[in-house]
Amino acid sequence: MLIESLEKKTKLAMFTVLLAVSASTVICGLCFYFATKLVRDQQQQVYVLDGSIPFMAERSKNEMTFDIEAKAHIQLFHQYFFNLSPDDEYLKWTFSKAMYLADESALRQKQAIEETGFYSQLLSSSAVETIVADSIELDKDQMSFKYYGTQMIKRRTNSVKRSIITVGKLQNVPRTQNNPHGLLITNWRTLENKDLKSY
Repeated sequence: MLIESLEKKTKLAMFTVLLAVSASTVICGLCFYFATKLVRDQQQQVYVLDGSIPFMAERSKNEMTFDIEAKAHIQLFHQYFFNLSPDDEYLKWTFSKAMYLADESALRQKQAIEETGFYSQLLSSSAVETIVADSIELDKDQMSFKYYGTQMIKRRTNSVKRSIITVGKLQNVPRTQNNPHGLLITNWRTLENKDLKSY
């Protein structure tokens, strides 16, 4: 009888120890999970100083803003590349800004246009070119785009409305002052550049 009572007490003590160890493991695991979650959440918060007063701001995730940033980058590049004025210094400035946003594929297109004498004609005829983005198709999975734009070429004697379609790929690069979106246009080429109407 005494032996049975001792065995029951031993089993009860063993069960109590195992239960305490299991509960402690679960509690430690939950504490670790919630602590790491808290740290991750805190890392998403950014404090901005206004003078000496801190304000909490929330850091946005790159995936949430990628569409907006990519389309803004593509549009900015096309404005630098296609908005032209009969001013040699202005042309150099806009092309240098465009080259920060794209790789050598854009430089090759610029050189091909130069060889046709297009920029010389632009300067001699005092033409002004402006481009407006009609739409931009973006494929985030392939990191590629298709740009549809309308360009106006205004000369002293006439004006021409042109349709421009270009395609290319996007590559992530570090953000700089000259490339604020942190993207680089690669493999850029023009699919269509044709006159629609002449005035």
